[in-house]
Amino acid sequence: MTDLAELVARSLEAATREEFDSRVREQTEFLYGQLDEGALDNEGFAIGLEMEVYAVAGQRDDSERTVRPTEASRLHQIPGSIFEDTDAVSKELGLHNAEINTDPNTFDSAGLDAQSTAIEMETRKARAAAGEENCALVLDAMWTIPPESGTVEYLSATTDLDGVRLATNMRTDPRYVAIDTDLLERADGSIELSVPGVERSFPSILLESLATSIQPHLQIPQTEDFPEYYNAAIRTMGPLVALASNSPFLPADLYSEVSDPERLLENSHHELRIAVFEQSVNVTPNPKVRVPSDLDVVTDVVDDVREDDVVAPFLSEWLDAGSGSEYTDNYWEFEHKRGTYWRWVRCVIGGDPVEGAGDERSVRIEYRPLPTQPTVTDVVGLQALTAGLIRGLVAADHPITDLPWDAAESAFYAAARDGLDAELAWVTADGERTADRDEIFSEVFEYAKYGLDVQGIDDGASYLDPIRARWRAETTPSSWKKTRVREHIQDGLGFSAAIERMQREYIRQSRETDSFAEWL
Repeated sequence: MTDLAELVARSLEAATREEFDSRVREQTEFLYGQLDEGALDNEGFAIGLEMEVYAVAGQRDDSERTVRPTEASRLHQIPGSIFEDTDAVSKELGLHNAEINTDPNTFDSAGLDAQSTAIEMETRKARAAAGEENCALVLDAMWTIPPESGTVEYLSATTDLDGVRLATNMRTDPRYVAIDTDLLERADGSIELSVPGVERSFPSILLESLATSIQPHLQIPQTEDFPEYYNAAIRTMGPLVALASNSPFLPADLYSEVSDPERLLENSHHELRIAVFEQSVNVTPNPKVRVPSDLDVVTDVVDDVREDDVVAPFLSEWLDAGSGSEYTDNYWEFEHKRGTYWRWVRCVIGGDPVEGAGDERSVRIEYRPLPTQPTVTDVVGLQALTAGLIRGLVAADHPITDLPWDAAESAFYAAARDGLDAELAWVTADGERTADRDEIFSEVFEYAKYGLDVQGIDDGASYLDPIRARWRAETTPSSWKKTRVREHIQDGLGFSAAIERMQREYIRQSRETDSFAEWL
C-alpha cells in the first residue's frame, strides 16, 4: 500500500478519530489558558492577504517577453515549477489552482503600501514562472471556459490507488484526498450541485475548485476585544459581497438546452461561488460552510472549532513537517481541525511575527466571503475596504452589532444572489435599522475611510476609490459579465458561446487595465 493510501485509511479509522478528539480537547485547554493570560495580545493591528488564482493555456509573445492567453485558451493545469520559483505561491485543491500570499504587515500607511507592492510583485513572479510553461494565471472568481475534455469529464475523472479513489485533477496531498474520501462517503458517493440552470452530480469535492477567492486577514492586538471586531465583521458581509460579486456563471458547457436565456440571466446568482463551496462540502450533520455564530467572549473561537464536526482527522506524527511554527505545534491537531472549520468568517490563532505589531502569538480575523477580483488594484482596494471598515466601525463605537445576526445572515445570502440589487440590512450610526442602499453604502465607505484614518493611512481614499466607483456606476464585475453575455446573445450567440466570449474579454481586460473602474 502506498503512503498516501495508508494515510487516508488511517485517517478514517475509529481509533484515529478517538485519539484526535482527545488531543483536540487537551489542546483547547492550552489555548484557553493562553487567551486568559493575554499571551496572544500584541502591540498593534496587522494585515495580510491570500489570493487564489487559476490558469489557462497561453502563448509566448517574444516581443513583450511574456505569455498571454489566446482566443483558444482553455483551463490549464499549473506546472510544479511555479511553486518552486517563489515561496509566496502555494498549491490548492485543483491542479489548475494556486494561492498567492503576502507576509503580514502593520496596519498603517507603510504596511498597506507594502501589501499592495507585495501582491503586485508576487503576482508578476507567479505569472512569469507559469509563463515558462506556456500557461497564464487569471485573477477571477470562477473559471468558465472549459478544459479540452469538458467540465463534467474534468471534474469527474477518477483513478484508483490501492483501493482509494482519487480525483484525477486534484492534488494528491494526503489531507485533500482524505477530506474528499471522508466527505464522499457521507454523501453516498455523489456531490450534488443545484443552481439556476444547472443540476449535476459529481464524484468528488473537486467541484469546489471551480471557485477562487481572496481572504484579507486582520490581526486584533487585544484579544479581549476580538469578539467585538468579529461580530462587526459578520455584519459587513452583505454589503461587501454585493460590491465584490464576480461569479455569475459556471463553466459554459454545464449549461444545456437553455430555452429562456434572459430568465436564466436574471436568476443566476451574482456570486455563485458561495453556493458552489457550500454545496461541495456541506454533507456533514452540521453544515461546515456557513455564517458563523456571534462570539460572547474570545474563548468561544476555541469552543466553536472543538465542537465542529470532525472530517479526515490526522495525527501530527504522521507527517514529516509540522505546521510551520514552533508555537502552533503546541496545538497541531486543533489547527488541523480548524482547517476544515470553513465558516465565512473565522479566527486564526498564531501566525507570523510582524515587526512593530507583535510576534507569532496572535489572534486574527480571516475574512473569507470575497471573490478574487479582476486586478491587483481591485484586490488591494477590497483588502483596504474590509480591514478599514471593520476597524472603523469598532473604533467609532458604531452600533452595527445591534443588527440581529439572522438579518446579517439573510443580507449575506441576498448579496450573493442579487449583488448590488440585494435587500441588505444595516444599522446606521444613529441606531436606526435600514435597508436603504444609499444609506448603507454611504456608511460603508465613510467608516472604512475612518478606520484607515485611525490607522494613520492619510491616502486611504486612493485605495477605496476603485471600489467606490462600482457603487457610483452601479456596476460590479458580476453585473458587467451578465451585461456582456446578454449583448452577445442579442448578437446571435448561444448561451454557452456567449459566456466563453465574455470570459475572453474579461481575461484580456483584467491583464490590460489597472482596475475594474476603467471598464465602467
